[in-house]
Amino acid sequence: MHFQPAPIPGVVVVRPERFEDERGYFARAWAKDAFEEQGLNTSIVQCSSSYNTKKGTLRGMHYQAAPHAEAKFVWCTRGAIYDVTVDIRPDSPTFKQWFGIELTAENGVALYIPEGCAHGFLTLEDATDVFYMITAPYTPEASRGFRYNDPAFGIDWPGEAIVINERDASYSDFNG
Repeated sequence: MHFQPAPIPGVVVVRPERFEDERGYFARAWAKDAFEEQGLNTSIVQCSSSYNTKKGTLRGMHYQAAPHAEAKFVWCTRGAIYDVTVDIRPDSPTFKQWFGIELTAENGVALYIPEGCAHGFLTLEDATDVFYMITAPYTPEASRGFRYNDPAFGIDWPGEAIVINERDASYSDFNG
């Protein structure tokens, strides 16, 4: 497993090492000790998945407010997404900066997102599955979000958001 720091402090690109043979490959996607050695939160309390029928499905930008802030490990297990993290920690040197990366079933890359960062993605293929490991239980009253196209961040999405639910589409701009 290879860990590569992203430009936002605490965000880490995780590249599982694949062992290939005639059957395909085997890769260790999560190892508590390896993540702890990187100083990452390994207190996983929830695993979730999302299935996305259509290319151009946008989910985000989501986060949970303190004291219910959550770190996430995000992995695309089928299809492809453009995954975006926005630093919304006011005391961070990268406050309001974003980082995007393509996560695909083929490339096997995953993303660790620390507490205090918002998360969202755009599907790049039909029939895309995304798997999440999360360090805090979902707390509806702490659930927050902002528009995926908020000019405060200038996220450069690689395609148009064609499918987006009403909640995500109606978020206001970031107020922080």
